[in-house]
Amino acid sequence: MRARSVLVAAATLVLTATILPAGPAPAASAPTAPGATGAAVSAAPALRGRPAVIGTRIIGRSVRHRPIYAFHLGDPDARKTVVFIGAMHGDEQQSSAPLKHLRDHRPIRGVNLWVIPVMNPDGYARGSRKNARGVDLNRNFPVRWRDLDGVYESGPHPASEPETKSVLKFLRRVDPDHMVSLHQPLRGVDPRTKNPVFARRLAHNIYLPIRRIDCGGVCHGTMTQWFNKRRPGDSITAELAAHPRPRYLNKVCPNGMLRTVGGRRG
Repeated sequence: MRARSVLVAAATLVLTATILPAGPAPAASAPTAPGATGAAVSAAPALRGRPAVIGTRIIGRSVRHRPIYAFHLGDPDARKTVVFIGAMHGDEQQSSAPLKHLRDHRPIRGVNLWVIPVMNPDGYARGSRKNARGVDLNRNFPVRWRDLDGVYESGPHPASEPETKSVLKFLRRVDPDHMVSLHQPLRGVDPRTKNPVFARRLAHNIYLPIRRIDCGGVCHGTMTQWFNKRRPGDSITAELAAHPRPRYLNKVCPNGMLRTVGGRRG
């Protein structure tokens, strides 16, 4: 199974501390697992109030040196490995809420799951779509990249931004079977993926329609495009509504996402 030995080794090294996603890095760090060079892993007392978390990794830092956290949930020995990513655009803040709910509540079984609730911590702190250098991270990935300006500023070259580089490295290392990128506010699941059955199942379970997300005609250099082109697994973009209700964010969506990938609460 892809990357299982690395994930199991990393999980055995990690006992996590209480961490605020935009806060300072943990003071202590454990040696990195073999094959996971460069991944900062916290080592501290067990995390109270977050029983689902079995490990926490700082996968990189933003332009302003804020840590980008990946939280390891579920069962490292499970057949399927999945990554959920939220808040790539810092003004789409509710896209992080379902992932935080998965992180902060009951243990998860049946899936080897990683969640990155906030991929763009600088933008998230400012409520801005772009990162601190004014780059739209979802136009900065090294597939079908174009030199875009304005709202969709794509950066000086592909993977120019530290946030993009961090996520690229993490996804290559973990090599998930499925990757879901949560956004707002277009309300739909894009069916353009290598696995349309998975797209339909996700849409059904999180109560969103199937709809093509065309990015206003400038879908270049997106994370989903890169993953579907360069990795053996499949990736999908899901857009939440502009103003989801709390029950949707804290129950319907996280539980539906978990059900889609074969997970369950322990």
